[in-house]
Amino acid sequence: MDPESTQIQQAQLASILGPDPTPFQTLISHLMSSSNEQRSQAEALFNLSKQTDPDSLSLKLAQLLQFSPQQEARAMSAILLRRLLTRDDSYLWPRLSPSCQSSLKSILLASVQREDAKSIAKKLCDTVSELASGILPDNGWPELLPFMFQCVSSDSPRLQESAFLIFAQLSQYIGEMLVPYIKELHGLFLNCLTNSPSPDVRIAALNAAISFIQCLSSSAERDRFQDLLPAMMRTLTEALNSSQEATAQEALELLIELAGTEPRFLRRQLVDVVGSMLQIADAESLEEGTRHLAIEFVVTLAEARERAPGMMRKLPQFISRLFGVLMKMLEDIEDDPAWHSAEAEDEDAGETSNYSVGQECLDRLSIALGGNTVLPVASELLPAYLAAPEWQKRHAALIALAQIAEGCSKVMLKSLEQVVNMILNSFGDPHPRVRWAAINAVGQLSTDLGPDLQEKHHQRVLPALAAAMDDMANPRVQAHAASAILNFSENCTPELLTPYLDGIVSKLLGLLQNGKQMVQEGALTALASVADSSQEHFQKYYDPVMPYLKVILVNATDKSNRMLRAKAMECISLVGMAVGKETFRDDAKQVMEVLMSLQGSEMEADDPITSYMLQAWARLCKCLGQDFLPYMNVVMPPLLRSANLKPDVTITSADSDNDIEDSDDDSMETITLGDKRIGIKTSVLEEKATACNMLCCYADELKEGFYPWIDQVAPTLVPLLKFYFHEEVRRAAVSAMPELLNSAKLAVEKGLTPGRNESYVKQLSDYIVPALVEALHKEPDTEISASMLDSLNECLQICGPLLDESQVRSIVDEIKQVITASSSRKKERADRAKAEDFDAEEGELLREENEQEEEVFDQVGEILGTLIKTFKGSFLPFFDELTSYLTPMWGKDKTAEERRIAICIFDDVAEQCREAALKYYDLYLPFLLEACNDKNPDVRQAAVYGLGVCAEFGGSVFKPLVGEALSRLNVIIRDPDTLQSENVMAYDNAVSALGKICLFHRDRIDSAQIIPAWLSCLPIKGDLIEAKVVHDQLCSMVERSDRELLGPNNQYLPKIIAVFAEVLCAGKDLATEQTASRIINLLRHLQQTLPPATLASTWSSLQPQQQLALQSILSP
Repeated sequence: MDPESTQIQQAQLASILGPDPTPFQTLISHLMSSSNEQRSQAEALFNLSKQTDPDSLSLKLAQLLQFSPQQEARAMSAILLRRLLTRDDSYLWPRLSPSCQSSLKSILLASVQREDAKSIAKKLCDTVSELASGILPDNGWPELLPFMFQCVSSDSPRLQESAFLIFAQLSQYIGEMLVPYIKELHGLFLNCLTNSPSPDVRIAALNAAISFIQCLSSSAERDRFQDLLPAMMRTLTEALNSSQEATAQEALELLIELAGTEPRFLRRQLVDVVGSMLQIADAESLEEGTRHLAIEFVVTLAEARERAPGMMRKLPQFISRLFGVLMKMLEDIEDDPAWHSAEAEDEDAGETSNYSVGQECLDRLSIALGGNTVLPVASELLPAYLAAPEWQKRHAALIALAQIAEGCSKVMLKSLEQVVNMILNSFGDPHPRVRWAAINAVGQLSTDLGPDLQEKHHQRVLPALAAAMDDMANPRVQAHAASAILNFSENCTPELLTPYLDGIVSKLLGLLQNGKQMVQEGALTALASVADSSQEHFQKYYDPVMPYLKVILVNATDKSNRMLRAKAMECISLVGMAVGKETFRDDAKQVMEVLMSLQGSEMEADDPITSYMLQAWARLCKCLGQDFLPYMNVVMPPLLRSANLKPDVTITSADSDNDIEDSDDDSMETITLGDKRIGIKTSVLEEKATACNMLCCYADELKEGFYPWIDQVAPTLVPLLKFYFHEEVRRAAVSAMPELLNSAKLAVEKGLTPGRNESYVKQLSDYIVPALVEALHKEPDTEISASMLDSLNECLQICGPLLDESQVRSIVDEIKQVITASSSRKKERADRAKAEDFDAEEGELLREENEQEEEVFDQVGEILGTLIKTFKGSFLPFFDELTSYLTPMWGKDKTAEERRIAICIFDDVAEQCREAALKYYDLYLPFLLEACNDKNPDVRQAAVYGLGVCAEFGGSVFKPLVGEALSRLNVIIRDPDTLQSENVMAYDNAVSALGKICLFHRDRIDSAQIIPAWLSCLPIKGDLIEAKVVHDQLCSMVERSDRELLGPNNQYLPKIIAVFAEVLCAGKDLATEQTASRIINLLRHLQQTLPPATLASTWSSLQPQQQLALQSILSP
């Protein structure tokens, strides 16, 4: 800035902060200006005064707050002061002089006493709370709490309300500072809730009480406030009785917050509280908003599983009443002519807000409470609804059935026949909206109850859907039947679908010629899904179907046909993938010409074709493989543009009046974080997610062919590992990481990277691996954490040897963190299991959550296995650090999966580090021996595999344990159920371990007995990896003419030849090619050297097909 401008600014500053109040008032009004230029100039001056003279600025704002006659100026002053006193980068308080600090505190409290305007008083309370939360813990405002207690005890409702607002916020910010006053606060809350004549004061007291209860850490402290509950509920009922529904809605919102965070606080008075809420929900004289909030309260309680598991299931009579209320809400639907004309997309024509709440809450309730609770209630109510004369009731029953299917799926499957009958009977209902609802239920149940529904009822459901496609008078019914075909076929095997294809495909081709666009779109989507599900079985329909699809793609150019064209594109690409490259090749060229010309044309921002085209190109690539490479220059630029889209985010204050949700754009999604409300445009995020997924597809499909794009794609995707606005974007970025590394590595190996060698892969790995580790550290979602670990493991398998020690260190540190976080989540669940209302249904849900947790442990085991295989003995110092994290996983109190993973990690150490691992045998072998007889077959398999490894590499350290090992293996091998499918892997590994003991510790065993026992177990056929090892060992022993193996007078030779015959008959499964050719040589040698009588008797002991197979193998 030039000196002249600086001088002007200094003069302006002196004027603004000088004795005349007018320039400062002008500055504040300019900060609120709608003119961007005026506002940004004012902001620059404001920021300059903040830097140069914070004392004067603060006091000027405080004076304006205290004395300005203009409400806007006072409100703006409160907001600006709050920002200055918020503890962030521009926190001003520590820079203020002590006298200025003292004045500010006094002025703020004086303003609280003086301010009459309610909205400004609220902003003022926010400012006081913000400052107090920063300085109260260090005793920086000793006057504040006495002032607040004085306000609450005063006669002024306005002061009482302000004090309670501050108490509520301080409870959230620094609740521990208020806990010493628990007794006084209890008395104040009770007094005001019970006796205050002012509804505003009662609501403020309710808010403060609920915030304070939430900040208390012990249930004993919370229980001291139990006696407030009746008074809290009275605040609500009195507001309703005096028709103050706005006040009642505020009270309900506060109680919903309490139900979500401290549901057990309500437990002792649950019957009264829930009973009152259901009365409100059922009262048709009340506003819909009030009734909906009462329902939200009960559903929130049902959903508060983590904090009060099973509590609401103890009140079946209330569940029944709530279900009844929700069913009544589903009846609130009008027979809108727009639904029948089917000109527009709006499937919800005629649906009311009551209907939407009923639908959403039935879904949530069934997921929260499960089928054992909800289905009996539904079974009681639905038959009467289905038999009712009013179409709305019949419609409601079918919608309800679809809504509860996800939460009740396990229990519903037990009475699948009845459910299917119920729905299919309604396919013939006289009212088209009821028929639509029946089709809708089939679609939903195909997803939630698949594949059982498809396998058991395809012969009834598919013909019913095909018949519904003939309902010419009701295009919406036809379109929905096509959509249900999509749901049905997604969970269907090609074998099951194929017999129906003739009928379905011809019906769908018929619908493509229908005049209604929504019917054509439905038919295209269904055709795409049917092709995708039937794969090569779709071949015979290719010639009749493809011309129709190409006509739509080429001719549907009008703006009103955009979605039709997009769906045709989707359908063509899925049909192409189903039938394969040879059939599709010629049409693919034409289709890609159309896509290329579209790509080059100007498209509107909201054109759905963009997203569909991204996916279609990727499918064409999957179909054509390397033949697709010439098109990449066309595909990649727009794809990278979409992947680099910035999220369209709007941030406002949570209590701001201009609510984002009021915007007409239904593609905005809002979330509240602290005191900020964030609005995000979902269409942008979805396009970005699609693009990221497609990038991953190309890298996966084209392998080294993708190399030219890595330099642009890696910097696009790596930062998205921490893109918290959208899970799908993160998932895609995570999946792409190993694909990019693999592409680079293959390209270098195949000489496709002129001027670049392995150091390029190292450079890429140095960029990707640390980013993945850092993202894992911050990942909030357990499922994505497991995917990140999986992706990291794949990266290590590709470029592990290129890692340096500090990178290995960061991975090991992160693994410690993952194990610790996972253990604490499991402990939390174990605590939930101790809750007083915990029941079997909750136990089932907990098991499912823990299974997801095991996926994380599984990936930890895989990564450690990869690191051990990569670095061998040099990884052992890290392994030593991890011992304290891994040893507890061997415990009997841990799940079978955790024990299995812990054993596998030790197996890897013993196998890869050999002599260097001997020092661990003393600690781990006792665990290993005990685990050989674990109840779980997977644990047994890992343990006996480990015994085999220790037998092979343990030398003298293992010798003293041979006897113990034999008896453990003997138990497994002799078990009568040992060859059952779930046990066979453990059996095969036990046989392999026994073979290794025979091989490496023969001096410690009775070989004349044990080697024939081992031989009698052969061949093994379950674990194909171990089978190859064991049969190779047998081959070596015969080649050496092992005396104990052949037996006295070669008595075991027939058994050996029978084993060889079986191994050879199995093709490549049971022996490597090398072993198989050695076996053939041995058999030829035996043919020539054995006495003919021995040979004949051996031959006759074989099964006929083995004799034939051997004859053809051995014939010269």
